[in-house]
Amino acid sequence: MTRLQLKPLLASLILAFGLHGLPVAAEVDPDRVEALGFSPQRLGKIDDFVRRDIAAQKIPGAVTLVARHGELVHLVAQGTLGVDDPRPMAIDTLFRIYSMTKPVTTVAAMMLYEEGAFHLDDPVHRYLPEFAEVKILRDGQPVDPERPITIENLMTHTAGLTYGWHPTDPVDKAYRDADLINSTSSADFIARLTALPLRFEPGSRYHYSVATDVLGVLVERISGMSLEAFFQTRIFAPLGMHDTFFNVPEDKLQRLAANHVWNSEAGRIVPIPPESSQPVTDVAVFSGGGGLISSARDYWVFCEMLRRGGSYQGTRILGPKTVQFMIMDHLSPEVRDRGAAENPNSHLYPGQSFGLGFGIITDPGQTGVISSKGAFSWGGAANTKFWIDPQEDLIAILMTQVMAAPYGDALRFDMKVATYQALTGLGSPP
Repeated sequence: MTRLQLKPLLASLILAFGLHGLPVAAEVDPDRVEALGFSPQRLGKIDDFVRRDIAAQKIPGAVTLVARHGELVHLVAQGTLGVDDPRPMAIDTLFRIYSMTKPVTTVAAMMLYEEGAFHLDDPVHRYLPEFAEVKILRDGQPVDPERPITIENLMTHTAGLTYGWHPTDPVDKAYRDADLINSTSSADFIARLTALPLRFEPGSRYHYSVATDVLGVLVERISGMSLEAFFQTRIFAPLGMHDTFFNVPEDKLQRLAANHVWNSEAGRIVPIPPESSQPVTDVAVFSGGGGLISSARDYWVFCEMLRRGGSYQGTRILGPKTVQFMIMDHLSPEVRDRGAAENPNSHLYPGQSFGLGFGIITDPGQTGVISSKGAFSWGGAANTKFWIDPQEDLIAILMTQVMAAPYGDALRFDMKVATYQALTGLGSPP
């Protein structure tokens, strides 16, 4: 197929997939796609797996994005906003990104770190005094931990905190009983949390947890601003991220995709009633671990800032050395492996470790999916995912809205395979 044949094909695909509101055709010009080291035809495999999963009723729709050297090579919306909402998915659709909030919160904290507000090895109780008396269960008895939780422990999920997901562990049961998700304020959240024992000694193992929510409260205490206000004034507005919020403005609610959950008995996804899903309006407790709503395009801007070493279109958020430090492996093999062995749902795959706010690929050969050493990423509970690959200088983002899907990892891995197989070479930066 010649380039002249391919250009009208791309235009027809844009119309077929319901892409509107942005000049997508100009941004995915096939001449530039090829110059950036991608095959326009082979990038179509991303569309293929999305269409397959829509047909299988695994997802209602999705927005997929790939960029290289700072330029979009793929931006496609397919499907509908929900299984009960026939409106077409659009490239400006809003999604609950859940744990993809965590990198944003960690960036906010590192901005304060650069300003001299704290050191990474400072004990958390220096800024959140409620943590001074936190205990750990030893032989069933609450005792003082051997060392305090540090701020770096919060950023690396080595703080001894948990999420309450383990069905039989007594600390996880206490988390469930404390009903942290329904805290009435950040102070109430910290009060409920610090009344609970630690799951393990701080620094001794990786264990995915509410640590980033605590980090968000720390940002609030140090800055004197709500996390919502800090994000908006210090990150979103400077970067031009106009579609990322804790509270979705009324005039943008119609762009929000419906949330879904996998129904194993029916063998398909079903809608989650809005009252049972993550709130998107009238939010007063800002979850640094999972509360944001965003679009693929907006989150790409955040990723571009990181890819460029902390700066985007002349606005510097972090210094390049800080970003470099954040995407280093911050777990010793013992801490990483101990956590994975004790907690199979640790959210770290073989060949992956953790930096400050990101999962880091340390050994691509062990991951089970094509990747690059040093790529960093994270995902959200509704099967959103991003990764940034410094080696290939690319960013990829997948946005959909399905909770508790047993095929979630396969969906994200399909996105990786479809992205990497389309590479043809290093490409030329603009």
